[in-house]
Amino acid sequence: MTSGTRSALTREAVLDAAAGLVKRHGPDALTMRGLAAELGTAVTSIYWHVGGREALLDALVERTVAELGEIRPSGVTPEERVVGVAHALRRQLRGHPHLVALVHERGLTERMFLPAQRVLVGEAHAAGLRGIRAAEFVRAVQFQVVGHVLVERNRERAPAQHPGEQELWSAESAGGDPALARALARPVDSDRLFETAVRALVRALLAPADRSPSRRSGPGG
Repeated sequence: MTSGTRSALTREAVLDAAAGLVKRHGPDALTMRGLAAELGTAVTSIYWHVGGREALLDALVERTVAELGEIRPSGVTPEERVVGVAHALRRQLRGHPHLVALVHERGLTERMFLPAQRVLVGEAHAAGLRGIRAAEFVRAVQFQVVGHVLVERNRERAPAQHPGEQELWSAESAGGDPALARALARPVDSDRLFETAVRALVRALLAPADRSPSRRSGPGG
């Protein structure tokens, strides 16, 4: 391998190709020989740019963590901004499932979410939340996003169900509510469901403490 050939290949090109292999086939498919074949180069050239497989995996994790941290809130109201952050985090997690799994396998999950948590901390403070309420706000939004993505992926991977949802619901099983039965028998609109759930959660979390249900209820209602 000549120095001219090495210089034609860049570290970023190696990482791009490695990320593509992981995205298509999972972390186990990432071998140095397979990566070299993908790039049309020699294994020695891969080592020249990124080192061995462990160093390559570390570099992929670092880049994934950095990419997941690039979330910029937008919107006028605190609710709009936080809902936007939640949508952005969901898109990133769904767009990089194998890379996210790689981060998790290497014990860096908490670090992966730290940038998004910091964005949510800023939004919590801007909305006037402090201390325990701010911490609950950050974690509740994060758990809502991660939980929704996990359920989505489990449903996508699950084998065909027999009976399916369309066969399970009738007006009788839905408590005499035929419209509810029809709605539950239809395929899940995951995007709409996420929007509904995260917006309701954020609205409740941003509500002033003296207007929360626990504060409103008391003797006489």
